[in-house]
Amino acid sequence: MAFCKNCGSPVEGKFCGKCGTPVAAAAAGQQAAPASYGQPQEQQYAAAPAPQAGGLSENVAGLLCYVAGFITGIVFLSMAPHNQSKFVRFHAWQSIFFSGAWIGLWIVNTILGMILPWALMIIVSLLSLVVWLGGMVVWILLMVKASQGQKWQLPVIGPMAEKQA
Repeated sequence: MAFCKNCGSPVEGKFCGKCGTPVAAAAAGQQAAPASYGQPQEQQYAAAPAPQAGGLSENVAGLLCYVAGFITGIVFLSMAPHNQSKFVRFHAWQSIFFSGAWIGLWIVNTILGMILPWALMIIVSLLSLVVWLGGMVVWILLMVKASQGQKWQLPVIGPMAEKQA
C-alpha cells in the first residue's frame, strides 16, 4: 500500500483521499513511507497512561478509592491487580483512615449535641457545619489529586497510610 507524501495517510489510486495530493506510482514492491514531520510515527501522539491488568490506570483507581470512603478503599485493597500498586494502596489506606476520622468526628459531634444543654445547640450546629464542609472539601481535593496522579498526604493520616502501603 502506498502512503501520501503530504499527509501520510494510506492511498488507493492516483490521488490522496484525505488531502487530494497526486501520488506518483511507486515502483513494484516499493512503498512510500508516511511523512514523519521530524519525529518517528509512534512518537507524534501523546501517550495515555497505560492501564493495569484490571483495565484501570493507576490514577483512576486512586480516584475511585475515595468515592465511597472506606468501602471502596477496602475493595481496592482486595482487588488483585490494584493491590500490588503502591500508589493505589496508599490512596486506599488514606481513604480508609480519612473516612474513619470523618465518621469519628461525626460521632463526637453527636455526643456533644446530646450532652450539652439545649441553649448551646447553636455551637454544636456550627461545629457540625464546619465538620461537614471541611470534610467535603478535603474529600473532593483528595479525589482531584489522586486523579492527577499525585500523592497528596493529609497531615496525620498520610504518614500512616504511607506506612501501610
